[in-house]
Amino acid sequence: MKYAICNETFEGWDHARVCARAAEFGYTGLEVAPFTLAPLITDVSAARRTELRRQAEAAGVSIIGLHWLLAKTTGFHLTSPDAAVRKKTGEYLAELTRATADLGGTLMVLGSPFQRNLDPGVSTAEGDDRAVDTLSHCLKALEDGRVTLCLEPLTTAETNYLTTAAEGTALCRRVAHPFVKLHLDVKAMSSEPAPVADTIRANREFFHHFHANDPNLRGPGFGATDFRPIFRALADVNYTGWVSVEVFDYKPDADTIARESIRYMRECAP
Repeated sequence: MKYAICNETFEGWDHARVCARAAEFGYTGLEVAPFTLAPLITDVSAARRTELRRQAEAAGVSIIGLHWLLAKTTGFHLTSPDAAVRKKTGEYLAELTRATADLGGTLMVLGSPFQRNLDPGVSTAEGDDRAVDTLSHCLKALEDGRVTLCLEPLTTAETNYLTTAAEGTALCRRVAHPFVKLHLDVKAMSSEPAPVADTIRANREFFHHFHANDPNLRGPGFGATDFRPIFRALADVNYTGWVSVEVFDYKPDADTIARESIRYMRECAP
């Protein structure tokens, strides 16, 4: 298993310190939320991107990519009825792709529930049409940067669009592009009728990236979810990507979250 952790876990920490502490606990990857760097990714200069990458590499950590791509931004929306907004959003995803490549990353996780919600009365099929149009504006950048965009299904408590792994798989199939794949998240999958392990196996075709967390919003091992069958399922589908810790409840503190999450995952790994 290759373990990574999301940088917003260490809220307020200097980037170099985050990298050093992650490496200290045994993580070899760091996943970055763009809003921790600047309000917009275009505000992060080429020189700063180079510095961030070098600081990570000096600590023995790779920046694996970006997530929370559209969080804390305005004017972007995946399923907007306005073609100009969709184009603007796709072009911003292209900018995020270029930044990911500059940082040394190879993937981006498209969650951002508020920036993809369907307006009342809009069908899932129409939402898919709009999402495909939006994504068409970043496909060339994905190819050029060799960066994979991973669509993240979320729960109905967070969004009304892409709320199951099967819907994420269906959209991947619609886009039909080698650099558009599926992201799976334990917290999100826990809301589906089938066990998490079965959902992983059922959606192996496009599965590319994985977030480890608990439905209680904390890290793996901090709740009731047993990760042993989940890790067996990852092995069954020959998953060789990153297992990245993403939490939404930052108690008790970043060090405890990082240390105990990886300790528990190592216990569960087959």
